[in-house]
Amino acid sequence: MAFIHDDFLLQTKTARRLYHEFAAGEPILDYHTHLPPQEIAENRPYDNLADVWLGGDHYKWRAMRAAGVSEDFCTGDKPPFEKFMAWARTVPLTVRNPLYHWTHMELVRYFGINELLNEQTAPQIWEAANERLASDELTPRGILAKFNVRCVCSTDDPVDDLRWHKQLAESDLATRVYPTFRPDRVLDVDRPEEFNGWIGKLEAASGVAISSLATLLDALRQRHDYFHGVGCRLSDHGLERCFAANCTESQAAAVFDKVRAGAAANPDEHEQFASHLMHFFGVLDAEKGWTKQLHLGALRNANAHLMRTLGRDVGGDSIGDWPQAAALAGYLGRLADEGSLPKVVIYNLNPAANSVFATMIGNFQDGSIAGKIQWGSGWWFADQWDGMTEQMNVLSNQGLLSQFIGMLTDSRSFLSYPRHEYFRRCLCDLLGADVQRGAVPDCDELLAPLVKGICFGNAHAYLGLEC
Repeated sequence: MAFIHDDFLLQTKTARRLYHEFAAGEPILDYHTHLPPQEIAENRPYDNLADVWLGGDHYKWRAMRAAGVSEDFCTGDKPPFEKFMAWARTVPLTVRNPLYHWTHMELVRYFGINELLNEQTAPQIWEAANERLASDELTPRGILAKFNVRCVCSTDDPVDDLRWHKQLAESDLATRVYPTFRPDRVLDVDRPEEFNGWIGKLEAASGVAISSLATLLDALRQRHDYFHGVGCRLSDHGLERCFAANCTESQAAAVFDKVRAGAAANPDEHEQFASHLMHFFGVLDAEKGWTKQLHLGALRNANAHLMRTLGRDVGGDSIGDWPQAAALAGYLGRLADEGSLPKVVIYNLNPAANSVFATMIGNFQDGSIAGKIQWGSGWWFADQWDGMTEQMNVLSNQGLLSQFIGMLTDSRSFLSYPRHEYFRRCLCDLLGADVQRGAVPDCDELLAPLVKGICFGNAHAYLGLEC
């Protein structure tokens, strides 16, 4: 039997029925990705398997470095085939890492290749995959159609002109592609050179001369309105933890003036300014009925040497261990007190805080929207089988799994769509095991809506995206 077969990872009869009858056929709503909209708009073809599979994939780079592969084969300038061969030699060493599953699922689902990837099979796989890549089926648009992706939400800086989103909205592409408003750069008052450079871009994008805190907020509101007009309905923030300090308008204005003059904000000033801005963004999102996403807990750029030599997003990040509960409660609580709490999806990177997050979302449900405050799917280092299983188990114990909006790829790669299948198999295997041990009724009338909702329906209803 092939390694990736129809019943892969489905250990019970019920799991297999739930997956094949109710999960497998559901469309995909990929509500948080880092896919480049330009590549979709231009329907950019891929030169070879290394181009589409290894470029930008810091998961693979981390594994290759750990296996003793030099940087030349990861982010360096080695020829594509040599990079691919370095990855092929690494794959057998990734057994029990999710990369082993993802790699072989991607080979089967995209290229129809059932062989295990290793140094011996790599040349033949390279040739076969590259031949398939030359077809229209495996261009960006072809991939979205192949996997029945109804919606994609990219991640976009407020200074982006969204030209590619506009072009896509006017095209005949069946998949809807929406922007997501991610204004994290405005919080960087501890780095005045970067902050002031970004403010110049914001001035150009908004047409607002930014000379004060008030004009900064005017410019941000203008961009928020602009994004809304192009179809945006989600915002996103990548933070170590929430900012929830008390900060008056005059205090925030003083920090702004200091940084605009070229001086860095100290830690207390940074906390105050970021808290003021995050509250402002929460109010904007609530006014427009958007969904706010909070990605919390990443220790970014932990390897300073890697950051200096290669830059960001190259595999030098890890799980952080900041206390989350008090700041998160303070942030959500202030918005709730003012009647300005939007729909919020909170993603936790540190599994040690899983119960904190699962119980926190229950504090701020208000009955106005089913699952108004969501604990998002296992993220980054937790988006593997054990991490997804634990997230759903803890959510089930502390809240309502039935309202969960399910999986997203959070990926820069168009080859990541089997991760939705992986998640669906995990969900169905979990429920199948519950049925087998008598913890859940063996009742399709009960379980089919649960499975279908988590796979697609809940996110579709919750996010309000046309797709």
